[in-house]
Amino acid sequence: MDLVVIGLGYVGLPLVREACRAGLKVGGLDRDARVVAGLLAGLSHIDDVPAADVEAMLADGFTPGLDESVLAGAHTVVICVPTPLSEDGGPDLTAVRSACEAVARQLSPGTLVVLESTTYPGTTEEVVRPILETSGFVAGEDFHLAFSPERIDPGNPVYGVHNTPKIVGGLTPACASAAAAFYGKFVERIVQAKGTREAEMAKLLENTYRHVNIALVNEMAVFCNELGIDLWDAIDCAATKPFGFQAFRPGPGVGGHCIPIDPNYLSYKVRSLGYPFRFVELAQEINDRMPKYVVERVQQLLNQSGRAVKDTRVLILGVTYKADIADQRESPARPVARRLLRLGARLSFHDPYVHTWQVDGADVPSAGEDLVAALDGAELVIVLAGHTAYDPELLTGHAKLLFDTRGLTRGAAPREHSIELL
Repeated sequence: MDLVVIGLGYVGLPLVREACRAGLKVGGLDRDARVVAGLLAGLSHIDDVPAADVEAMLADGFTPGLDESVLAGAHTVVICVPTPLSEDGGPDLTAVRSACEAVARQLSPGTLVVLESTTYPGTTEEVVRPILETSGFVAGEDFHLAFSPERIDPGNPVYGVHNTPKIVGGLTPACASAAAAFYGKFVERIVQAKGTREAEMAKLLENTYRHVNIALVNEMAVFCNELGIDLWDAIDCAATKPFGFQAFRPGPGVGGHCIPIDPNYLSYKVRSLGYPFRFVELAQEINDRMPKYVVERVQQLLNQSGRAVKDTRVLILGVTYKADIADQRESPARPVARRLLRLGARLSFHDPYVHTWQVDGADVPSAGEDLVAALDGAELVIVLAGHTAYDPELLTGHAKLLFDTRGLTRGAAPREHSIELL
């Protein structure tokens, strides 16, 4: 194989597609038998790679499987496995270690091995390298080793693997050159970092920047409501400045793999040095409490109408972590729903991308596909994901009480007691 990708999820599968389009012979390795079976049948399990693309990849020779023997003789191996948080708040590198052990058993001289899984600075040298060298080969001498942070933005219609600049950091200059030459076959621009640690840090810097700025506007949303200030309007005004400002907007919390997870890797590494990373820890605290604040605002809205949360028919619109995708990873909808259920709400949900939804192992009833009927049947509607399917005029025209955490309805109707923004 020219390339074998380990981990065929939101990061790995788009990479496979671009490599296939570039004419490379690509194999895939995943431990989930259902994922592999689906791909072999021409089906897709992620938003950004439709089934038609999977069929085209198979036609181009893509071979997904469960057997690590596909790694034997591969020119390049890219590791794209999950790195969730462990119970102590640090990165869980179980999948990374397992992937590296498989690569070590099949490693050949001259192979390029690249880690794309997000992790703390030093992982490539301190964790990946020793495992790979159990093969008897030496990194930087017998095989190339590099880190290249994934920059996948699920649901982004403009930027993908091909046109998003690709950072590569090699263990040695030769390793960096090998990685740059590989990615240069299907990525428009390659950016070489000084080393693996700098490349690892670049990824965490990108996501920590977003994390703390989202926390800033989320905290502003709390006191602006108390002060009677329309923060959404203030942000729009500030965004007209052509320099020195980037607009971030509040929401019910943060979701996906990157923002709520990745900054903790950096915090974990800093704590190992004996320092607190106060910015990240404070941002995490602020963003984590937003679901609770959403429910508190819901209670206030109901109180103004002389109602309690208990036995109120509450409809949640959007249970994914961002608009127009099916990805539910770390979605704030679950902690919001969990609190509402504990308060006795009669909860249902509507999401054009999700047909069944569970909270703490229990099914939450679907409101069905008829959005108008769902809105008419609810006593309170909460917008948690700003899917484009949710027409603002439709929402304001049918919802009896509406709490909009995404600002969808700002221009649809005047701000009244029955329509509130986060």
